[in-house]
Amino acid sequence: MEIIPAIDLIGGQCVRLTEGDFAQQTTYDSDPLAVAQRFEQHGLRRLHLVDLDGARARQPVNLAVLERIARHTRLTIDFGGGLQSEQAVRQAFDAGAAQITAGSIAVREPDTVQHWLRTFGAERIIIGADFRDERIAINAWAEQSERTLQEFVADYLAAGARTFVCTDVSKDGKLQGPALAAYQQLRDRLPAAQLVASGGVTNLADVEALAALGMHGCIIGKAIYEGTISLAELRRMSE
Repeated sequence: MEIIPAIDLIGGQCVRLTEGDFAQQTTYDSDPLAVAQRFEQHGLRRLHLVDLDGARARQPVNLAVLERIARHTRLTIDFGGGLQSEQAVRQAFDAGAAQITAGSIAVREPDTVQHWLRTFGAERIIIGADFRDERIAINAWAEQSERTLQEFVADYLAAGARTFVCTDVSKDGKLQGPALAAYQQLRDRLPAAQLVASGGVTNLADVEALAALGMHGCIIGKAIYEGTISLAELRRMSE
């Protein structure tokens, strides 16, 4: 299972939100590059980089940060936030992203994201599947759609997508454990999907439980910054 640390960006700084609420923001570090380099020094190979400013502006804002991290580390970076056009996707790739995550646009404009899958290849386009109570969450997680998580993933699998970041928004940033039951159900019903768990991962036992489910990857954010999981522990898991 891939261990994927997360950096969320506001104003060029590393922050974390609780349940995606900008009013519940904690700033952890003013230098995202230094944070990314610490991840790399501990043997981690991937990075989930989210441009929260871009998500609000509906266009990338922190591409310069992406470019710095890509230039000064060897991390494989997936980038998301504000990617609403093919031009923005190309800008992210040009700045050094190996992959991008299509979030809300994957719900609102499936034809657009399916075009990206055909244009750039499924290995470069990750589908963001944000959910609450097993229904897809939309509009910055403020609303729930009628679509179930399973329907959403199944439809994109049929369209050629492979990798899905599945974020339980009710758990994100709360350090209360991941949505194991939802992931187990999805793994059982859609075994071809490469599922990356996101939200609620708190300790090493959570990471081990997700690995035991056969998850493709696990994104860890607040647990690293709050010290409930150490980088030394993650180094051992990723070896």
